[in-house]
Amino acid sequence: MAKAQRTARDSGNGPNERELESVKGDAGAAEPLKLERLIHARMRLAIVSALAVNSALSFSELKAMLGATDGNLSVHARKLEDAGYIQCTKSFQDRTPRTEYRLTEAGRQALDRYLEHMGALIRHTRHG
Repeated sequence: MAKAQRTARDSGNGPNERELESVKGDAGAAEPLKLERLIHARMRLAIVSALAVNSALSFSELKAMLGATDGNLSVHARKLEDAGYIQCTKSFQDRTPRTEYRLTEAGRQALDRYLEHMGALIRHTRHG
């Protein structure tokens, strides 16, 4: 195996792509499962998960909760917003800009699909 391939596969990012594409169902046949790749990235999954258990969070609250930098949080939040998974509202509070995020219904459904897929992968791994 080439060093580049080994590095990509063994990078600690979890199961390889083939494992995430399908798992065996009860009948033993492979069932295709689409990974929610947009929220698979650690920071985006953290943002969506935090918003799933909070009705809304400000940029500052998310930043502190996730231990993110301004730039990292904004880039990942923008990708989620562009996909329609989160809603961003900008306002002023006592002349201070305030950015607030909420999870959309599409975002909640994407998280549910992602969790279902990961659950199926875990069940398959444990039960063979």
